[in-house]
Amino acid sequence: MDAKNIILELRTRKGLSQEELAEKVFVTRQAVSRWENGETTPNTETLKLLSKLFDVSINTLLGSPRKLICQCCGMPLEDANISKEPDGFFNEEYCKWCYADGEYMYHDMDDLIDVCIHHMTNESLSAEQARTYLKDMLPKLNYWKQYTNLDGAEEFEEFKRQLIGEINALHIEGMPKVEKLNALVGGYINLEYRLPSGKHVKFLDDNATYLGNQLECEFGGNRCFGIAANMDFIMVCTYEENGENPELVIYKKR
Repeated sequence: MDAKNIILELRTRKGLSQEELAEKVFVTRQAVSRWENGETTPNTETLKLLSKLFDVSINTLLGSPRKLICQCCGMPLEDANISKEPDGFFNEEYCKWCYADGEYMYHDMDDLIDVCIHHMTNESLSAEQARTYLKDMLPKLNYWKQYTNLDGAEEFEEFKRQLIGEINALHIEGMPKVEKLNALVGGYINLEYRLPSGKHVKFLDDNATYLGNQLECEFGGNRCFGIAANMDFIMVCTYEENGENPELVIYKKR
């Protein structure tokens, strides 16, 4: 689909007139009309405003001329998994697992590989094959090429070390010592807990990214510990396979 049709469709879906759209992105109604007639395309700054307004990437607005992949982990990028900057604008270089809230989530390639392998392995791809593939592919991506020049890596690693220390200091019975934390998207770990009143509640934001891990219980059995934390809190729970029957162990504000 061409950009002119995409803008028209998105505007119509949002229930905006040409005048209303023009006002929101600081152009004239005539400019919007020319976009939708295919006479012109929005400039870069206006594309950014349209992207944020319609919650789609610039690549989508332009008719998807590029095949985007995350420049940290290599996964294909679609609007639903593209990262965003703290101001809400899309960052079309990374997925929301690798870059969240203005922070790069991985500074150690081996940590990223360990997380990716967990999602990649299946009957036709062994863990060792996945590791070999990632070891060859990741260094070719822009993030790892420029990694030594990235700001904030040392501070972020120090924050993770601090979090790990705070979690281990809780001395939760049966939970192994935490050695590392990975980036986890809320929607994948936002379990629903049953309150004593019988109501059910979720504590996390599906669209936020947390630091966490899954650990097997030292007492054996089929329950695991799940950890999720950020600047504001530490949460520890237990659950069975596939997140069944979750129970909250601790929710502690930092």
